[in-house]
Amino acid sequence: MAEKIGNERVSRESGYLYFVGTDGFVWAVPMKHNPGGSKKKVGNERVSKEVGCLYYVGTDGYVYKARMNRGGRKGAKRKRRRRK
Repeated sequence: MAEKIGNERVSRESGYLYFVGTDGFVWAVPMKHNPGGSKKKVGNERVSKEVGCLYYVGTDGYVYKARMNRGGRKGAKRKRRRRK
């Protein structure tokens, strides 16, 4: 389950992909069908990142944090049977 960690709301424009960069700020990058745009920093709030967490900008414009699933499922690396 994700938890909201940001207090600043980012207004989203169509044609841009929003992500939390390695510096902790929210960035907007133009999608392939939007060739006229350029990469830009959005907002002033900096998020301190933790190892093992995924950070994303939700549809409501706030930054969320979710734990990444590491280790997988038990028995997921079993050999497959060969069919004849």
